[in-house]
Amino acid sequence: MRLTICLTAAFVFAAYSSVQAAAPAAAPPAAAPAAFQLDETSWSFTDNKGVKVKESIDEKGNYIANAADGKHLDHGTSAMKGDKACFTSAMTKSGEVCWTTSPVAIGQSLNTVSSKGEKLTVTRVAYSPLSMPK
Repeated sequence: MRLTICLTAAFVFAAYSSVQAAAPAAAPPAAAPAAFQLDETSWSFTDNKGVKVKESIDEKGNYIANAADGKHLDHGTSAMKGDKACFTSAMTKSGEVCWTTSPVAIGQSLNTVSSKGEKLTVTRVAYSPLSMPK
């Protein structure tokens, strides 16, 4: 009798284990879309003074902005804060200024508004690092 109970228990256990092993695994959850990143991006725009600007942000979040003629205009640090791109100039005392963002491919433009109400259209261009003037 004990042998029958032990064999039955072993059979049930083995059968249950086989069913569990044969059950298909649940599909992994879909990956969330990548967040907008500033690092290693370059942008062109015309500032509020009519100057054509090229700005590049390196892999560490440091930015440099130069006029199209090569004149150095600004540099500082940048960081994403939620869905805003925030910049802190090392050349002015204006503090941090944040801009609205959305994902943009190279060659596409974006209308953005700053935390100070300034409006600007920027175009993402192929990344090219800029260097500080000597």
